[in-house]
Amino acid sequence: MGSPAQRRTTIKDVAEMAGVGVATVSRVLSGGSASAETRERVLDAATKLDYRPSALGRNLRQQRSGGIALLIPDITDSIYARLTDGVLSCARSYREPVTIGVTGDDPEQEADLVGSLLEQSMDRVVAVPSGNGEMWTPAIRAGLDVVFADRRVSGEQRALDEVPAVLADDRAGVRTAVEYLTGLGHRKIGFLARHGQAERVEAFRAALGDLLDEDLIVHARASRDSAYAAAAGLLQRRPDLSAVLAGGNKLGEAAVLAARELDVRIPRDLSLVMFDDVPWAELCSPPLTVIAQPGQDIGYRAAELVMRQGRRPRTVLLPTELIIRGSCGPRR
Repeated sequence: MGSPAQRRTTIKDVAEMAGVGVATVSRVLSGGSASAETRERVLDAATKLDYRPSALGRNLRQQRSGGIALLIPDITDSIYARLTDGVLSCARSYREPVTIGVTGDDPEQEADLVGSLLEQSMDRVVAVPSGNGEMWTPAIRAGLDVVFADRRVSGEQRALDEVPAVLADDRAGVRTAVEYLTGLGHRKIGFLARHGQAERVEAFRAALGDLLDEDLIVHARASRDSAYAAAAGLLQRRPDLSAVLAGGNKLGEAAVLAARELDVRIPRDLSLVMFDDVPWAELCSPPLTVIAQPGQDIGYRAAELVMRQGRRPRTVLLPTELIIRGSCGPRR
């Protein structure tokens, strides 16, 4: 009897042997920057494992595997569910399959998934990025055709300059919400933010101007526990707070739960505005005022761009809408 087929060495195997991340291996093998010591360790591991980076060493555009890869942070979050629906809808019109990967908003997990895509010669990717430009640049140089959705990648690498991004107009959304709250007389306004919301935080700072209190900006990780801890901590630490802008629906949910636990009444004691309109927002008591984002349109347009050949716009901005309900009132 013949021996079973030997498992093919992957980029993750090389990373583990070299003691580095998948992103570093990808960067070294595609000619990106790395220290001499790191480069030597990666190349030595690749040699010992007889790793042949076929996908990194050829023009992927001439060897298309077909389909679109979609990388999202959390498939249970409604904004990403709607974004996914938009990508799937567009892909159906092109008769292209979609492969979905969930990164957990973890750059290392995202790097592993990108490495796998390169291994499989998958070359069209719509991504809500978690990592920075240092991770994405080698993949793009290797021929990966990428469109970012919902947020841009951080970093100043030149290879990212031409990568299209489809985004909600966060700045306009934040500005409208802040103007609404200050118009109600609020001066102590907090912001609950999570990873990847630098644009919203900067827009918040700009919109508040002289009223800004940096101590009222708090950051949470992607989990519900972290969001609740951030919201409860802010409400307990700053009883002078009269309004909060939550950067996403998990953060808004956390603010509602924390307020209930701490006997803070909405909107009598605290006005609340939340990014993203979700079904439960209208069912709350009182119903939540929200900044609605076009999640499905973001996904559809991003998939459309990744399928399009030739010149493409660098940024597509889609409008947000402030939907006023019952969770905001005048400062007392």
